[in-house]
Amino acid sequence: MGTIGLAFAVGAIVGSFANVCIHRLPRRESLLVPGSHCPQCGTPLAWVENIPLVSFALLRGRCRHCRRPIAWRYPLVEALVGALFAATVAAVGPSLEAVRRMVLETLLVVVFFVDLEHYLIPNRLTYPGIALGLAFGFARGWEALLASALTAAGLGTVFLIITLLSRAALGVEGMGLGDAKLAAMIGAFLGWPDGPLAVLLGIFAGGGLGFVLLASRVRGRRDPVPFGPALVVGALAALWWGPSLLHWYLGRVAG
Repeated sequence: MGTIGLAFAVGAIVGSFANVCIHRLPRRESLLVPGSHCPQCGTPLAWVENIPLVSFALLRGRCRHCRRPIAWRYPLVEALVGALFAATVAAVGPSLEAVRRMVLETLLVVVFFVDLEHYLIPNRLTYPGIALGLAFGFARGWEALLASALTAAGLGTVFLIITLLSRAALGVEGMGLGDAKLAAMIGAFLGWPDGPLAVLLGIFAGGGLGFVLLASRVRGRRDPVPFGPALVVGALAALWWGPSLLHWYLGRVAG
């Protein structure tokens, strides 16, 4: 198995743990106790039932004990994180930069699915995420740490002000405090200018998604639409194509 294949395998394993986080964090459950079990019948899983991607195929998408369907999210997340890890190693090689990217990618995948289902971004993700982003900044030097800290503080503050103003002046929920903490986490990892670019792309993605949902009548004007997934899309786009997007945009403005 080559380096990229190994990265995919490690990513699939991490994706399996990401599924645990997605299921348990919104329910305020421990991530370690009890061990892996069927979320429907509660039966503990044997090791052969817990192999990323393989077990889902062998079991044909059903619990071996209660025969109820296993949600497609489980293999989807495992494959997604595996693909992100493999692409990361292919792009930057096995390095500290690859680890930084993979940690952020994992956090973003968990946020995406938790907020999409529960309209919630857990503090148990964003607070450690901010600390990890700053730690990676420190590992790259004081200038990177300062950029990470200032970007995190700036983006978090902007979202906090928007949230408070929308609640006070308009009497609507709008963005939540979880979005402000997620923006701060993204800023801590991406720094300047990729952090603000991620938020800008997230706003465009959120606006486009909201328009589609309203136009298709999947959501009404008063129905909540989670903004976290849009920020995740923006962050991943900035992580992968930030310099190219900035170069394209500045070229258009200058031209």
